[in-house]
Amino acid sequence: WLGSCRIHCSIHRGEYAAENALWLDPQCASAYVGLSNLYSAAGRWDDVANVRKMMKDKGLKKKPACSMIEVRNRVHEFYAKDDLHPQKEEIYSELERLSRQMERAGYVPDTNLVFHDVEEEQKKHLLYHHSEKLAI
Repeated sequence: WLGSCRIHCSIHRGEYAAENALWLDPQCASAYVGLSNLYSAAGRWDDVANVRKMMKDKGLKKKPACSMIEVRNRVHEFYAKDDLHPQKEEIYSELERLSRQMERAGYVPDTNLVFHDVEEEQKKHLLYHHSEKLAI
């Protein structure tokens, strides 16, 4: 619900969905994260800060997104900005090469999907180093 409310810019419905999810499970970190993402997409940074403070006060943490890929019967896990993988140098080098090639071909990353109050270049960097891209 919260993800679709963010996509359709329906803050009121998203707040209602989060309220109900938190009524069912007050420790549901994903409801807080979804609400924070909803506010972030709307540029409501004070509300984002309030939600994150509520999470901190309750001792809740967002679980990092993880992407996995199996290569030669071995499962590799990747997290955003992952620097623990033993082949990280080769992975990041290839990712940079592919990113440059995509931009030359006309690709423009949708930085509206980055829920951080940061500069546009930093948003691009976050998108390029998402766990799904690292896995590929």
